[in-house]
Formats: sequence, C-alpha cells, structure tokens
Amino acid sequence: MSAGERLPGTPDPMHRWEGVGGTMIAGDSWGDPDGPLIVLQHGGGQTRHAWKSAGETLGAAGYYAVAIDARGHGDSDWAEDGVYGQDVNVEDLVCVLKQLGGKRPVLVGASMGGGTSLVAIGEDHVDATALVMVDIAPQIEPEGVKKIGDFMNFKPEGFDSLEEVADAIAAYQPHRERPKDLSGLGKNLRLAPNGKYRWHWDPRFMVLRRDMNKRTERLIACAEAVKLPTLLVRGGLSDVLSEAGAAHFQTLCPHTEYVNITGAGHMVAGDRNDVFGNAVIEFLGRTVPIDGKPVQPAHDPHPHHEGPPGDIVDVP
Repeated sequence: MSAGERLPGTPDPMHRWEGVGGTMIAGDSWGDPDGPLIVLQHGGGQTRHAWKSAGETLGAAGYYAVAIDARGHGDSDWAEDGVYGQDVNVEDLVCVLKQLGGKRPVLVGASMGGGTSLVAIGEDHVDATALVMVDIAPQIEPEGVKKIGDFMNFKPEGFDSLEEVADAIAAYQPHRERPKDLSGLGKNLRLAPNGKYRWHWDPRFMVLRRDMNKRTERLIACAEAVKLPTLLVRGGLSDVLSEAGAAHFQTLCPHTEYVNITGAGHMVAGDRNDVFGNAVIEFLGRTVPIDGKPVQPAHDPHPHHEGPPGDIVDVP
C-alpha cells in the first residue's frame, strides 16, 4: 500500500531491511562500512533524502553514514496495521541495527527522528556511542508544530502539477529560494491513479494522536538519563525549537554541547548542510574518532545552501 506510483527518476533505495512485523525499511548509505556507524533519522513528513548532503560529508570524513526512511515514509512500507509513533520507530531502529551487524552507532535525529533517537538511548533500547539532536528537545513551540501540521494537511486530495507543489512549498518556507528545476521534487511525491501528485507519506500518519504532555514527560526523563556525548543543533530561524527550549535541554542533560546555526530553519541539514556537516564532524571528531585519531571538518571556502527540493516538513 502506498501513495501511488514513484515518479520517473526517483532514486531507488540502496538498502532494504526488515522492521517490526516484516515492514520493509528503506535506506541509503555513504562511506566505508568499516568506519564508525552513524544512523540518520529524518523528521515526520521527510525522507532519507533530507540527509544526502550530510551523509556524503560524513562518509567522506571516514564514517559510515546510514539514512533510513521511517515506516510510512519515502520508500519504506506503510504499516499494515496503521500503527506509527515513537515506540514502533524505536523497534524498527533496533531491527535495522541488528541487520547492520550490531555495531554501536551514533544516532543523529531531526525532529521526529530526534525523539526516536532520544527514547532509544534514554530507555536503553540502543547502546550508542553519541547522540546528535537536530532542532528538537522535550520543550518545543506549539505554534511552530501547528504550522507544520497545517502544511502537511493542506490539499490532502493532491496537487495538479509540480508547479502547484512548488508554490505551496514557497509559501511554507519563504526563506528558501524557489527551485528553478522542479524535477527534484519528484522523489518526495507519488502519482496517484487520478493523476494527482501526493506526498509520499501514509495519510494515517497524520491522524496519529499525540499526547504532547506525555511526550514531554517521556523525553524529559530520557534526556536526564543520557550520559554519552551529546550535541544539540538548533536552526537560528526555527519556530519549533526556541532558545529557551534549547537551554531547557541543557539543564536536563548538562554535558550537552550546543550549536546554533544562523540562517537555518527547522530543517537545519537542508537549509545549511555545509555548516551542519562541519559542526557534526567537529563534534564526532573528538567524541567518536576514527581509529583513535581526531577528525577535522572540511571547511569549504565556497559554502552552499543546498537543500534537497521537497525537504520541507518535519513533524516532532
């Protein structure tokens, strides 16, 4: 069951793993499989493609970066029982890690993926080496979350053209330049039998009832339990994670290192992948070195703001 046909030119996943209940989890990887494992988990409504540039940067530095599509997203299977949420995402992650050889990973998660990573480590489901939280913390801003939900629920019947999709994205993310070539949008869309363009995710994901109070309490307990090296990255333009929310996380997890990336919104890796990649490598180069040797970030003299077209939503 899916949103429809994949559009021509949509990249096939490099890997397929079995998640909980036989649900297929799709993924891509970059770098040497013998290097330290880094698992990249996207936010709600995104795909593994959100991590492509960051994954390439990490792979080039000597790490083995693996990005997965969460169930119900991208090229991963939709859940037959329609069950989504943190618990099943953590279970899928555990299944994938076993099939990757059981190596201790660095968990990097944006928004929903950050929540999955924090629960996986904080509740001892995964024995990790480090944690990177990207624009997510227990305390988030309701208005920013509502804005994301409104966008994801816009035009549930689908769009008539790629131009209409691009217009919707431009209205949602005015800080990003509207792409001239719309073909890149295709990997995050599906063509329905009626000719409409629909987002790649299972619409049942959007009717998931999220008890935000319980979510907050759970993530607070997990943050307090984390003892391994931790980095919190915030987009300076984010309306989901505020400076106050970032400071609150640092009181819960006092050893946390913090980076605020100016000019980036909630989709930090897509908005400023150059700065993001270097910030993560600088952190991991000290905390998870390769063969015991520190890793230096590659400072690009010509930084770019490449964000995958369609890397546009990110539900906590």
